Amino acid sequence: MLGRSPLLAPTWQRELPPFVENTAPLAIAVDLSATMDAIDITPSRLERAKLKIKDIVASRDGARTAIIAYAGTAHSVLPFTDDTALIQTYVDALSTRIMPVPGKNSTVALRLAEAALAGEDTSGTILFMTDGIEESAFPAFGSKTKDSIVVLGIGTAEGGPVKLANGGFLNQSNGARTFARLDVEAFKKLHSDTGADVATITADDKDVRWVTQHIRFHFDQKRADSGDRWRDLGWWLSIPIAALFAMSFRRGWVVRLGCLFLSVQLLMGADRLQAAEWHFADAWLTPDQQGQLAFDRGDYLSAAAYFRDPLWRGTALYRAGKFDEAIDAFAAQNSAESYYGQGNSFLRLLKFEEAVAAYKQALSIRKDWPDAQFNLAIAEKLLAAKKQNEDEKQQDPNQAPDKVEFDEKGKKGKEDQMNIAEQTSEMWMKNIQVSPADLMARKFAIEAKGGKQ
Repeated sequence: MLGRSPLLAPTWQRELPPFVENTAPLAIAVDLSATMDAIDITPSRLERAKLKIKDIVASRDGARTAIIAYAGTAHSVLPFTDDTALIQTYVDALSTRIMPVPGKNSTVALRLAEAALAGEDTSGTILFMTDGIEESAFPAFGSKTKDSIVVLGIGTAEGGPVKLANGGFLNQSNGARTFARLDVEAFKKLHSDTGADVATITADDKDVRWVTQHIRFHFDQKRADSGDRWRDLGWWLSIPIAALFAMSFRRGWVVRLGCLFLSVQLLMGADRLQAAEWHFADAWLTPDQQGQLAFDRGDYLSAAAYFRDPLWRGTALYRAGKFDEAIDAFAAQNSAESYYGQGNSFLRLLKFEEAVAAYKQALSIRKDWPDAQFNLAIAEKLLAAKKQNEDEKQQDPNQAPDKVEFDEKGKKGKEDQMNIAEQTSEMWMKNIQVSPADLMARKFAIEAKGGKQ
């Protein structure tokens, strides 16, 4: 059967079938492998991904969303739900420490997402938020599926160090920082080999809009394949067309209408020019040069916001008293100066052991550096004094304890212990009163041990 020509009845909106909601289900697979703690994106890759998830969910108000976490294994965090508050609670709790098996297995995460979407009434989209898809998973991504696959790369090509939960950084066997870099070429190859839509994270909301547009496009495409009708709105055009046609018979009206149209365009252009924000400094100075100007006048926080150079940014944060942030900035570079800056920041935070390690690493790169040697000697003395003070407290039986805890269950402690292996993840979900992060860590461990993914 031939469709109606748009010349006979202009249309620009699809007519929804009865009882079909204009929202598509979305399964989000979040990479929780160790490299997602890299800080090339502040505050970290994972934390930025969590913010993006919240923005995506907020932009799809009323749509059903499922969350999947994966590293060496994949696990369901939340089944499909439209409860935005519940999604935010569990997204906030996501961390790399809750995964029972290290590594990265994108294939099993894809299969889990497909299984979750199989229970939905309409086809949906699978969104991977990750810093890499292993090439062994390409065949799975390239296989035909009724659901579209979108991959958002989290990270930068320059990379950054991987921050540990204790505040330190992941090191190689030689003591150098482990730098996690985003393999952009691998993402391009994923797109060319499998057809999956691929993009990388942005500082603004362009990536969020890109994701939501792909979800909507896939949903509209599936509706069109299902025989949706176009809404006939062409009759509205008859009113302005009739008015213009009537005026065309009057002498000079064509010229007048043309002038009016040009005037409107010029006014709109002037408003846009007036509304545009013009930064004189941006036209003549680089961000680092603007940062130097702010640094010279003592505005260290503004300088840190401008600086792109890790050492200058770390120095500005150090001068501003933001020692934790300074450590992260210095750690973005693997040099003697960066380790020296980290050592100074650790010293200010009274983390003497970390300061000693940082100064030693600086001296291993730059031999016989007097400043580093001097500060190392100070840090070692402070560390020795701290340990001596701790030893004296342990040897003094009259020293008041910092905290006293009573076991109200008395001798029932052993009786209350339960064999975790004998419990199902569902029992833990119902009976354990812990934080969402601890709950997920227990649940995932049980599932991994039982082979359930």
